[in-house]
Amino acid sequence: MSKRCISYSDGVSMLLNIDTTVTLARKRWRVARAAIYFFRALLSVVKQNVPTIGSSVHQPYTILDVEPPSPLSSPPSSIDAAQLSRTVKERSLDSLNEIGGVHGIAKSLETHIENGIPGDHHDVQWRREKFGSNRYTRPPPKGFLYFVWNAFKDPTLIILLVCATLALGFGIKEHGPKEGWYEGGSIFVAVFLVVIVSAISNFKQDRQFNKLSKISDDIMINVVRASRPQQVSIFDIVVGDIVILKIGDQIPADGLFIDGHSLQIDESSTTGESEHIDVDSTTNPFLHSGSKVADGYGRMLVTSVGMNTGWGEMMSSINREIAEETPLQVRLNGLTSSIGKIGLLVAFLVLVVLLARYFTGNTQDNGGNKEFKGKQTGVNSILNSVTKIISAAVTIVVVAIPEGLPLAVTLTLAYSMKRMMADQAMVRKLSACETMGSATVICTDKTGTLTLNRMQVTKSWIGEEEASQRISPDVLKLLHQGVGLNTTGSVYIPFQRAAPEITGSPTEKAILTWAVNELGMDMETVKQSCSILQVESFNSTKKRSGVLMKSNSNWTFHVHWKGAAEIVLAMCSNYYTIAGMRTAMDEDSRKRIKLVIESMAASSLRCIAFAHGQVSEEELEYTEQDKAHLKLKEQGLTLLGIIGLKDPCRPEVKNAVDVCKRARVQIKMITGDNIFTAKAIATECGILGFEQHEGEVVEGVEFRNYTHEERMQTVDKIRVMARSSPLDKLLMVQCLKQKGHVVAVTGDGTNDAPALKEADVGLSMGIQGTEVAKESSDIVILDDNFNTVVTVLRWGRCVFNNIQKFIQFQLTVNVAALVINFIAAVSAGEVPLTAVQLLWVNLIMDTLGALALATERPTKELLDEPPVGRTAPLITNIMWRNLLSQALYQIAVLLTLQFKGESIFHVTKEVKDTLIFNAFVLCQVFNEFNSRRMENMNIFEGLHRNPLFIGIIGFTIILQAVMVEFLKKFADTERLNWQQWVACIIIGAMSWPIGLLVKLIPVPEEPFFASLARYTNTLPQQDPYCFVLLGTNWGSADVVFDTPLMSRDAVCEGPYVV
Repeated sequence: MSKRCISYSDGVSMLLNIDTTVTLARKRWRVARAAIYFFRALLSVVKQNVPTIGSSVHQPYTILDVEPPSPLSSPPSSIDAAQLSRTVKERSLDSLNEIGGVHGIAKSLETHIENGIPGDHHDVQWRREKFGSNRYTRPPPKGFLYFVWNAFKDPTLIILLVCATLALGFGIKEHGPKEGWYEGGSIFVAVFLVVIVSAISNFKQDRQFNKLSKISDDIMINVVRASRPQQVSIFDIVVGDIVILKIGDQIPADGLFIDGHSLQIDESSTTGESEHIDVDSTTNPFLHSGSKVADGYGRMLVTSVGMNTGWGEMMSSINREIAEETPLQVRLNGLTSSIGKIGLLVAFLVLVVLLARYFTGNTQDNGGNKEFKGKQTGVNSILNSVTKIISAAVTIVVVAIPEGLPLAVTLTLAYSMKRMMADQAMVRKLSACETMGSATVICTDKTGTLTLNRMQVTKSWIGEEEASQRISPDVLKLLHQGVGLNTTGSVYIPFQRAAPEITGSPTEKAILTWAVNELGMDMETVKQSCSILQVESFNSTKKRSGVLMKSNSNWTFHVHWKGAAEIVLAMCSNYYTIAGMRTAMDEDSRKRIKLVIESMAASSLRCIAFAHGQVSEEELEYTEQDKAHLKLKEQGLTLLGIIGLKDPCRPEVKNAVDVCKRARVQIKMITGDNIFTAKAIATECGILGFEQHEGEVVEGVEFRNYTHEERMQTVDKIRVMARSSPLDKLLMVQCLKQKGHVVAVTGDGTNDAPALKEADVGLSMGIQGTEVAKESSDIVILDDNFNTVVTVLRWGRCVFNNIQKFIQFQLTVNVAALVINFIAAVSAGEVPLTAVQLLWVNLIMDTLGALALATERPTKELLDEPPVGRTAPLITNIMWRNLLSQALYQIAVLLTLQFKGESIFHVTKEVKDTLIFNAFVLCQVFNEFNSRRMENMNIFEGLHRNPLFIGIIGFTIILQAVMVEFLKKFADTERLNWQQWVACIIIGAMSWPIGLLVKLIPVPEEPFFASLARYTNTLPQQDPYCFVLLGTNWGSADVVFDTPLMSRDAVCEGPYVV
């Protein structure tokens, strides 16, 4: 439909005649409407006065809605995805050549071999639709019912369910459906409640582990899209992407080699073969997902992703089980087994006593009549009574077996993993959480961990002169080549006169920034002027990298080296002056240049030197191992220049080092920098004092050349190891472990993998760390910060401390419940606590107690104590003191209520039993506060920071009140008046002053059972560290050493158990 056109004059008139008396909002609206009319009128005038090309007819002005092309429409691609995937999987060169080779495939995939894919949303979308996404189908996660079923498999709960079934049947038969279901039904409900709470806890933990697993799988990949180097998630990789590979990277998908140098791939994760495979463009251009880059660098074209790769097919069939048991869980399982045996013994004795009393006619029913009258008693009545007795005995077993201990470990590990993730530490291996708490030594890198990893070139020297004046054009040209060709970084300029975008490692970025800004280097011009023939990649052993190139202008061959200043200097016999003169390097000039390096290093600068050498065609040699690779000249070079990179210390590091020292944890800095830089940084961080002692600082080569005995003698003294290689780091870790230390090691390079695996806790760097290093580690430090390492140490100690709190709490309940029920059964022929009541107590201490105490946050006091050591006893003398005092108090009070309660409170037997039940539960509630602080007098410290603890306590009290006051039939209780409630609360609250008083009682540091064994002369003289802690089956438990400085590989003689 045509629109009415408004003339230019009408539009102006409307714009000028806007009513000025309207409100501001209406005025603005009218101005906007008038403006729209004005511009429409203006467009009409233009259309009427400008003739249309090819037509003399004036068309009226109309508005057209032009729909953009569908974002899902994909450009035509002749390539078959299945054939492409099969070609790479089968490594078929013939098939590859048939479909056009790498360049032909790139063209079919709409990929520019240099600039990559366009990378916009529409482009990525059609690639995903045609070739799939880079995700593999995971096995479905376990559902909630799986964990419910697992919880029902507990043998004691199964016995209880059988008893409940019998009780239900007998009850209904005897009292009818209306009244007879209470006892059996109550047990059913209580068991179901225990099962549901346990299943919910395990279900949530499994979900959390799955979530952390997905986070650890999400690694960043370097790609080129729309000419721009950038990082994308591995899940966002699509077919056609150009991926940049360097040492330590994981290959994110199947693909083909485009170009690169010295590229070697480790396919052990996919094929099991440990031999590294050479990849090139002629004989083996195939790259497979899941493999790692062992050496060199290169670019690849992605041809298959996700389920179309061999790695995807393999991983989709693997179900990741969280079945790993940590050392602490193993020890706790042994403790649980020992306590369970004691519980079984007590339950058996109770069962025998109750059955004997019943069949001898010493028990009475509620009416005061004998329950068993010989032949006069019916079979149903006998079976009903026996079922009750068996139910009570089985319930004692349920309470006695501390199945909450493994749950407490699981909860505290899951909670600490979640909190550590928020604190920039991702746990890959569960046992690392607890082992870190025992660490006695931390071996740390310098760059990025102790420092900010923000490199900047602050000094540069040409020969013996500081480069503060104009550099000779010839030297400048060689420096451009030495920086621009011998690098793994890149320089991208989005448009003319735009600021360059520089990517690469912090060191490479700093050098490239200096070359571009200070030396005026044009990266593209340098690359086009030369052809690279051979590359030797940088690694932490050689501490240098080199490149052999041919000039495209005069066809001459040149070699460029870059690396640690003193190492490159040793390769040179000449040097350039700032004026461009090539001068022979005599001993005096070499010493002066060394002094320049040392002075820069003493100022905490990392020194890097550049060297150049021209090579004649006759001098070109091939490597001995592989005649296909050219050998780079290493001697007789000319020094181009030296630069000093400043990397400031992290401001929080000094405080973190002080915290470690206070916690009796040694810090050893292991760095590849020279000894002067290492000393300066270590002093600034507080690792070294201003007055240094002999043996505190060594170089890697010196430590490496020691004899084994010398290394063992000096390893404890060493604080700094400079110019170290990954082998030196591994040697130090091995020596420290042989000395009995628990060692944590940080690492970021591929060559650090052996040391990370050898250490008790391997800590890889999340930013600068390679994928090989991350996979070899137990914990990934996401921000590369040493302060996070200290946070991990604090959480590690918190895990062990929380477990000890729960053990103290649970054993108090175990001891009290067992003794009370046993004495009552033997003396009175009945247990004061029914099956349902004991199941409720079991729920409080096993599940809710574990949840409350296992989620305590770490306190500052944890790092004021020495490390617990890998073999410290689970139950310390302090814990024995606390739990025995509380258990004895509860036993004394509750047995008094059992035998004298009716006369003291002038109540019936049913009310007395309810008082015992209520007082017992409230004792556990108040004792939970005591368990928060085993030594600290202030048990309320930090309570406001743990809302979960407060919530669980409140929830427990509310449910207890409901049980007592409203669930008479269910819980077999009677309602209590307010005086009786006050009495129960006072009984429970008395545990606070008792806990306060017993903390004034000093205890010896030596474990109680070790002292007992020593005094009774049961230990052989040559094994003073073996001792009996707990156990009923001699020779069946593991030997534990009561010292953190004793080798875990040592063996004690004799059947001494823990």
